[in-house]
Amino acid sequence: MELVYKVEGGDFNKAGHASSQIKRVLKQLGVPPAIIKRVVVAMYEAEVNIVAHAWRGVITAGVNESGIRVVLDDEGPGIPNIAQAMEKGYSTASAEVRDMGFGAGMGLPNIRANVDEFNITSEVNKGTVLDFFIKF
Repeated sequence: MELVYKVEGGDFNKAGHASSQIKRVLKQLGVPPAIIKRVVVAMYEAEVNIVAHAWRGVITAGVNESGIRVVLDDEGPGIPNIAQAMEKGYSTASAEVRDMGFGAGMGLPNIRANVDEFNITSEVNKGTVLDFFIKF
């Protein structure tokens, strides 16, 4: 099963929509709650990153009997230093985004902590691709 969601940068009203939809699907499939929690935490953090930092993005979630692979491919400013972006507390979020309660610099570390496989690539002025897998 493959699910695809489009995400618009700056649209905080819809931030979390894809994660909520995936949660519903995983519940219907009988995935254990502890696994669903990990998926939702990782997806929500990644989805908010697109909304907060990119112009737009696409989330593709592939679900099979072994787990869920989620690929988030965004068009945006990219990440100049991925190692630095992975540090807890490091953030490039604007003051406006921080005023809304986002941008604490915990997104990427939280994603990495909740997934079994994690890969991120980025090109400045082009965008970022985050690919993660969580085993069932």
